[in-house]
Order: sequence, then structure tokens, then C-alpha cells
Amino acid sequence: MIFSPFKSLKFIGLSIGLLYTSTAIAHDPVFSPGPHVLFKDGIELHLVNKNSKSDNLSQNEQSLAFKYGVTGDWVVGLELPYQPVNNPFSSGKAVGDAILSTKYRFWRDDAPGVQKSAAVFMKLKLDTAGSKSGTDTTDSLVGFAYGYESLDWYRWASFRYRFNQGKTLETIGQLNRGDRWFTDLAMGYRFQINDYREPDTVWLLELNGEFSERNSINGIDISSTGGEQWFVSPGLMWTLRNVAIKAGVQVPIISDLNGNQEETDYRTFLEFEWHI
Repeated sequence: MIFSPFKSLKFIGLSIGLLYTSTAIAHDPVFSPGPHVLFKDGIELHLVNKNSKSDNLSQNEQSLAFKYGVTGDWVVGLELPYQPVNNPFSSGKAVGDAILSTKYRFWRDDAPGVQKSAAVFMKLKLDTAGSKSGTDTTDSLVGFAYGYESLDWYRWASFRYRFNQGKTLETIGQLNRGDRWFTDLAMGYRFQINDYREPDTVWLLELNGEFSERNSINGIDISSTGGEQWFVSPGLMWTLRNVAIKAGVQVPIISDLNGNQEETDYRTFLEFEWHI
């Protein structure tokens, strides 16, 4: 084999460029979290549109999120959803409960063309919207995410646990909302390696599991709550310098819900991401 300095320099340049891009643009899955964070003093804006259909019920939700890089390994954020009103006597949408978030990347290992990292994160859903478009509770979520990113292949894994707060209902009593936990595996592939200044596309495939405990009222379980669902989720991630677009669809493959509950037909996700 003849050694080519030009090819070697090109490979090193692509490696540096893609690793730089992965720092500027978070290469995370569509439907699950990843370990990437912002650079110090970086600002990230997200516009998200979510759709879901369950039997005869369809829902559409938008959200605006802001993130700030406190350090090169620590990011904080604020999310404001715009979602359907939780009232059977009225329709429309309103600003939902605000969500505070933070993520800390505690491990990172770089090599030419490869980056491996892991992070822990937490979210806090505040009771800011009231019963009109919120849950009247303050709920929290904690999780862990791992990522492997190379010039062509990506791999991710994550685990999340959500602690749902109970609340008192008039004339009924104490409602305890069951906690939820999520587990995710994802992979991505880049079919064509372009110069880092050119558009870049990564195709994704995820496996997402959701597990919910039953709700209870005054200590008595509600039969038609809780259960297990698994989804296969194809998607894509398109980036150009400091702009990214993510899109995907979740298709259920296993649905084991307790009692009489509406099963999910599909979910879609579209996100526009801008780094400043």
C-alpha cells in the first residue's frame, strides 16, 4: 500500500471538523436524550413540534426551549410548551408548565474521528400553568446518557426515571400519579462524509421503551392506568454549520397497557435547532 500524505491530512481534517461540529451541534437522537452539551457561554434555541395519535384522539404540541453553556461540560435550560387545554368544556391551546433542565457531562474520551462521552441530567416541571393546560403538580426527572460518535457510525443508550407528584382532587380525594421510566437504544449512520462546512445528514433508528406505574386514588389502584409500550423510531438529523433539523416518527411494536386505555398509533417529531 502506498502512503498518501494528502489522504492522511484529509482524514485528520475531517475528523477535527466533525468533532468540532459535534461540539457546536448536539448530535443526539430524536426521541431520546444524548450526552452532548454546549461549549462555554454557548446559546442554543429549539423550536419543536410534536404530534401523536391514539385511536380517535390526536394531539399537537409545540415548544420553545433555551439552553446555555455554563461550562464546556455543564448546560442549563428552560422549556415552555404550547399544548392542548386539559378541559373537556373548552378547546384550544395555552402555555403549559415551564420545565427547567440541567445536564453535566462527566466523562469524555476523544480519538481521531471518534468521540465517546457520558452525562447525567435532570428536569424539573414546575406548576406554572395551573389546571388549564398543566398537571397542577411539580414533577422531576433524572437520567443518564452514553454516546459514541465516529465519522460514520453513532451509538447511544439512555435511562430516565420520572417522579410524578400526587395531588388532591375536590370531592374525590388524593390522586397519586404513577411514576414512569424510560429506556432507549439508538444508532445512526452517515452514508456520505462531506467537508464540515457542507450540509451533513445522519440517518437514525431508535428503540424506545416506556413503563408506567398505575395511578391510585386514596390508596386504591386505578385499573385502566399504567403499562408498557415499545417503539421503533426511524429519523434523520440534518446539520449545516450552526443550524440543525431533526425529524422522526415513532411506531409502536409492543403495547401492553393495563385495562381500557387508548393505544398509541404513532408519534411524530420535528425540531429546528440554532446555536449562537
